[in-house]
Amino acid sequence: MSGPRPRPGILEIKPYVGGKAELSGGRPVLKLSSNESAIGPSPKAIAAYREEAARLHRYPDGACTALRRKIAQRHNLDAERIVCGAGSDELIGLLVRAFAGPGDEVLYSAHGFLMYRLAALAAGAHPVAAPETDLRADVDALLARVTSRTRILFLANPNNPTGSYLTGPELSRLHAGLPEDVLLVIDAAYAEFVDDAAYSAGEELASTCANVVMCRTFSKLHGLAALRLGWMLGSDDVVDVINRTRGPFNVGQPAQAAGVAALDDLEHQDRARAHNRRWLPWLQDAISALGLKVWPSVGNFLLVEFPREPGRDAAAGNAALERAGVLVREMHAYGLGHCLRITVGLEDENRRLVAALEDFVRREPG
Repeated sequence: MSGPRPRPGILEIKPYVGGKAELSGGRPVLKLSSNESAIGPSPKAIAAYREEAARLHRYPDGACTALRRKIAQRHNLDAERIVCGAGSDELIGLLVRAFAGPGDEVLYSAHGFLMYRLAALAAGAHPVAAPETDLRADVDALLARVTSRTRILFLANPNNPTGSYLTGPELSRLHAGLPEDVLLVIDAAYAEFVDDAAYSAGEELASTCANVVMCRTFSKLHGLAALRLGWMLGSDDVVDVINRTRGPFNVGQPAQAAGVAALDDLEHQDRARAHNRRWLPWLQDAISALGLKVWPSVGNFLLVEFPREPGRDAAAGNAALERAGVLVREMHAYGLGHCLRITVGLEDENRRLVAALEDFVRREPG
């Protein structure tokens, strides 16, 4: 490379590629590739967003005061220990740049969210993946890979793309096994979809422990993915560090207003959860009935495993779905090339997906 040289690790990054949104020729598609909300955003959030249109010449509230207070009220938290960001992706990057660098290690489970590895490389740190057991984070495997160079441990809980999760007691055991100078970041983007009483999103740990952060997003349950809005909860010291390093106006005012309105619309949140509660198991049963393995999931998506044989594999399945105008997510980047990740859609979308999968499974390969 000629000219200015980037920091070590940058050129190892393969840029993150989101779920496919279109096909060649502009054909209409059914998009089930990005774990977006099936029912869309709250009408109240849309109205609040539109109300900001006449004030676009004004800088946003850099402290996200109203939004942080609303988050704190809704989750019974301390607003002073909350930081808002342009999606949880920004917060992940800020945490890594603030607490890890060259010579340091950033740890995560083998099939965890891709941004952990990318953020580590961007900061010059070394990404370390711990093996999972049955596509589920393994507490002992994670702790076994903690070294004197480990600075951050990321845990997506529930995990994308596997849909698996650790219980509250397992989360506590993981934290108890970490040195005090290792930051545990619990990425709970899909927390609102989990019904298990044994599950914990991490609020208690992040509220009481100096080395724990919990990240959340408005992209999933609240359906505000286009606005890039997320938040984190951490200790006073961690929050102070992130506020020193984030951009002064990192969250736009329309996003802040929409976030406040979305949190107030409890009925819409209940509808989103109820929709997922109905159609996630329906999809799992319908796809399993076709002879494909469906991994258990508590998110708004399913990981579907295909046979590892030409004409029947995930690549062939994805190609068949694309021919039918259905877009799902290939999993090569996660080391799961034999699987496809499928988002829960609306009723007609789910039925159309299953029909396309049935056509693929029933036809003769070749």
